[in-house]
Amino acid sequence: MSLKFTKLQLLSAAALLAVAAADTAWGQSAEQEKPASGDGATNLAPIVVEGRDQGVAKIVETDGYVPKSGRTAMKTDTPVAETAQSVSVISRKQLDDRLPQNVGEAVSYTPGVRAGQYGAEPRYDAFKIRGIDLTYTGIFRDGLRQISSPNGLFRIEPYGVEALTVLRGPAASIYGASSSGGIVDIISKRPTEERLREIELQYGSYGRVQAAFDLSGPVTDDGVFLYRLTGVARDARNEIEAIKDDRLMIAPAFTWQPDEGTKLTILGEYMDSTTGGTWGYINNYDSSGSSIGATPVYGGDERFNDFTQKQWRIGYEFEHELTEGLTLHHKLRYSELSARQEWVFADYPGIGYEDNHGLAADTYLEGDFSTGAAQHKLIAGVDYSFMAYDARQGSGPDLFTDTYTYVPALTYFEKQKQNSIGIYLQDQIEIGNWRIAAGLRHDWHRSEYTPGGVDYVRNDSETTGRASIGYVTPWNVMPYISYGTSYVANPGVVVGSAGARHQANPTLGEQYEIGLKYQIPDQNVLISAAYFNIDQKNASVYETSSGQNLLRQLDLRSRGLELEVTASLDNGLSFTGGYSYNDVEITKLTPETVGNQLNSSPYHMVSLWADYEVQSGPLEGLGVGAGVRYVGSSFGDNKHTPVLNNGARTFADAALRYDLGKLNPSMEGVKLQVNATNLLDQVDQVCTTGFCYYDEGRKIVGSVRYRF
Repeated sequence: MSLKFTKLQLLSAAALLAVAAADTAWGQSAEQEKPASGDGATNLAPIVVEGRDQGVAKIVETDGYVPKSGRTAMKTDTPVAETAQSVSVISRKQLDDRLPQNVGEAVSYTPGVRAGQYGAEPRYDAFKIRGIDLTYTGIFRDGLRQISSPNGLFRIEPYGVEALTVLRGPAASIYGASSSGGIVDIISKRPTEERLREIELQYGSYGRVQAAFDLSGPVTDDGVFLYRLTGVARDARNEIEAIKDDRLMIAPAFTWQPDEGTKLTILGEYMDSTTGGTWGYINNYDSSGSSIGATPVYGGDERFNDFTQKQWRIGYEFEHELTEGLTLHHKLRYSELSARQEWVFADYPGIGYEDNHGLAADTYLEGDFSTGAAQHKLIAGVDYSFMAYDARQGSGPDLFTDTYTYVPALTYFEKQKQNSIGIYLQDQIEIGNWRIAAGLRHDWHRSEYTPGGVDYVRNDSETTGRASIGYVTPWNVMPYISYGTSYVANPGVVVGSAGARHQANPTLGEQYEIGLKYQIPDQNVLISAAYFNIDQKNASVYETSSGQNLLRQLDLRSRGLELEVTASLDNGLSFTGGYSYNDVEITKLTPETVGNQLNSSPYHMVSLWADYEVQSGPLEGLGVGAGVRYVGSSFGDNKHTPVLNNGARTFADAALRYDLGKLNPSMEGVKLQVNATNLLDQVDQVCTTGFCYYDEGRKIVGSVRYRF
């Protein structure tokens, strides 16, 4: 990802669109995209907003900040406190209070998540979970992987999101190709049974001006037909003036629910967005050509810097109760993305075009039945996905005209097609207080990859599984142990020991996790703790420690401890806090790096966000929030070059809001709010993979929201 190298294969950017659902395996550069999932569809079910059920089955249910149940972890409606794997949920209440501007900010208070390793990177959402990069292999949309390509990642608009579920650890046994670090399931807004009308205006740092609306409710009096329409228009800049953050987004959704056991939801989205094609600062280098730190000089040029992307998706989710205790879930989605990237780095220009499209479908049966004292939730399913992309790139020469009318000629062409089909079976068993689960899946994956006119074909066949056992004590404490495996097919080409080039081997992983969950009786508080050990082989990475920028395959071992607490109390206080310790050791890469901690992977991270809303008295309607995020020290490259080390840093965030309806009933529904991230403007150098950036500085956004 370092901008020291100007090949567009190393640059990534956005996209979002969908209509077809299912699995798409695609290693370091393909993820599947899926439209909103919820109202009775395959992997997920309708959402609960602020704890109110709005569909046949719940996709996620929250009470304020506290997750109650959801379908992401098991594809069944399972209480989070009884799920034998680490799960965090960023609810709509949290999103409204913290007002994150991207996915990285949304998950920044989640234990085990490392965001910000590229500073204020505007082109895509980049972060790690448990030391493993999820940018390409771990971002899901409504239970389905987002289709993506090397420079075509779907961009996500937080205003169109209902909640985010962070599932840590392998989940390939039900999702197929996915990261061993886990997945982030982005749950789209969908039609509501209650009428909703909202208009919001924002103004903030870097000239940010945004208008948004959210309309939903029943089309007919009997509630058989529901709709939702969400839209955003934004004109903004990054902290670097040359980088735009412009966006137009419209997301229609429609639900048909003729009876209690049937629901069909259609979800669509179109987005046209522009950001900067170049991200990064000029670095200083030593005599060997290695970076020794960033300068404050931006590497790009505003005259040739637009990264435009058009993306759309359309799909449906269907859920139907066939008989008592047997339900059919089915999803389908299609998505397309078209991107054009202009970039300049150190006066050297480049241009890139990339288009991708994909179809995905997932179908499974869910059965609830008993065998003696055992109560079962059994699912059996099949999913299919297809992805194709076409990339064209060019760069040079070194000299430009004053107006940058010259566009480099296209000299490199790359394309790929991937087909994947998987079958899976999972059984969740309750026997008294015991919670037992076991699942098995087999995937067949075919890749046709043509970089620079050379054809590579690879067929992979992988089996993955997951098993867990937990015991719910009379005190609402559940200790558990779980085991899971993962795989991801990789598209890149590596050089073998004999010098022969071949398509990269799939990334394989396995994890052991021991944990504890505690739902405090009669209190809306959930506490969880987990110890994990992940062994991962053959991750595709670009490594520069040998002095060459080559695609290599990385083996690592990630182990650590995570603690989390979330609460929303009757007195108006809500908070979420976490601590993580993560030791990520390189076990295979280059001789200089084996045994080292993986770069930009802090051993320690701590976060705490608290929000208080006055419940009565003269200050009723006032809300105050404050947060602190501590990111421990880390290494700036895999060789542990001392000058690139990242020192520990602490960021403070804050929020202030007021409901004007509490002051004057005639202003009911009007809310004023101001949010600040990195309030104290803590900005230090941050180095990743041997290239250095800077932390994002102070950012303030004010908003006026009217609900009617």
